[in-house]
Amino acid sequence: MAGHNHGHTPAAWTGVTIAFIGFCVAGAFTVAAKPVGFWAGIVIIALGGVVGAAMRAAGLGMPKSQHPQPQPAAKSQPQAQAQTQQ
Repeated sequence: MAGHNHGHTPAAWTGVTIAFIGFCVAGAFTVAAKPVGFWAGIVIIALGGVVGAAMRAAGLGMPKSQHPQPQPAAKSQPQAQAQTQQ
């Protein structure tokens, strides 16, 4: 993944940052045993996904044409060695 710039867009960074803040809020209120605050954190997490998707739709995300194509899985070495010995 590192060679494909996966997630290196303003939309991805913003969405993940908002979701991270939501996880922190939900975690803090879980420890404090405050269910209302926990659910507020869950709403913030969902908001991160919505904001990220909206920013991608506004052109701040990676275009679909640049998404990497899945590569077939490589054979493991023991299988490859067994095939070359036959």
